Amino acid sequence: MDEENITTLTGFIILGFSEFPELQIPLFLLFLLFYLIILMGNLTIITVTCLDPRLHTPMYFFLCNLSFLDICCTSVTLPKLLDIFLTKKHHISTVGCFTQVYFFMISVCGEFLLLTVMAYDRYVAICHPLRYSVIMNQKRCILMVTGTSIIGFLEPVTHAVLLSGFSYCGTKEINHFFCDVTALLKLSCTSTSTVEHLSYVLAMLVMFPCFLLTLTSYVYIISAILRIRSSEGRCKAFSTCSSHLMVVILFYVTVAVMYVRPTSTLSMDQNKLCALLYNVLIPLFNPIIYSLKNQQVKEAIRKVFNRKRFSRVQMNVFHFSKGSIN
Repeated sequence: MDEENITTLTGFIILGFSEFPELQIPLFLLFLLFYLIILMGNLTIITVTCLDPRLHTPMYFFLCNLSFLDICCTSVTLPKLLDIFLTKKHHISTVGCFTQVYFFMISVCGEFLLLTVMAYDRYVAICHPLRYSVIMNQKRCILMVTGTSIIGFLEPVTHAVLLSGFSYCGTKEINHFFCDVTALLKLSCTSTSTVEHLSYVLAMLVMFPCFLLTLTSYVYIISAILRIRSSEGRCKAFSTCSSHLMVVILFYVTVAVMYVRPTSTLSMDQNKLCALLYNVLIPLFNPIIYSLKNQQVKEAIRKVFNRKRFSRVQMNVFHFSKGSIN
């Protein structure tokens, strides 16, 4: 698409990975595979959590919501990227771009809050096991998830409104694979100091308290685990929270590198890499980390698939018997 035609567009141009023109089809196949695995893995977690009564506990209720958030996050960004790879149509409308920004920020904020709630859940389970069922009752768990959802939907509104009011210069080419806040700030002709200051304020109000609460929870958890006398007890206690700790570390590192920096220091190539970690690798690895390190989830998956296999065998026997009678 030539520059004259680009400048007449009312939306934006998402460059994606156009620096590798010869790899567009291989990249399409690779990201399609990633997207399908993400959908299958997270939907499996949601399905087995709903179907197996043994997983109807606060820990798996939160994990189910985390899987839902991961599906939403990748579904906001990857389908458009796949379309770019396949059709080479890089244009996205203004409304589509800011919608993508808003829903992506919802998923980031929601995951911060949900991971904090999950850390608190592990703290209560390890440090107050006898009071766990009382503290983490069904009503409180639903209120926690509802609260994280409300805050997650409200927090990005100001960002989206301010960004949509900016003027954008030149060809409006976004050097990213989706409409990201940092990429839009790079294009703005308007002073971005308001959004930058707002980002730091919201980071202090949302990200920092979440980080502090998660860190405090794990300080108490590790202290409690170290006080357990038997090595078997320590291993069992640590296995219940190690998966969550791995996810938390990976999530905080990638998001901090992406957003908690001045705009002047941003490298869009670095941001693309960090965004790939958040958009693809974390949703890809979450089901693997939680299922491979969790015996209950593995047993639930085996039970669900064995039940389906048994149902198919019964159906085949029924059809065979009916055919024999006829």
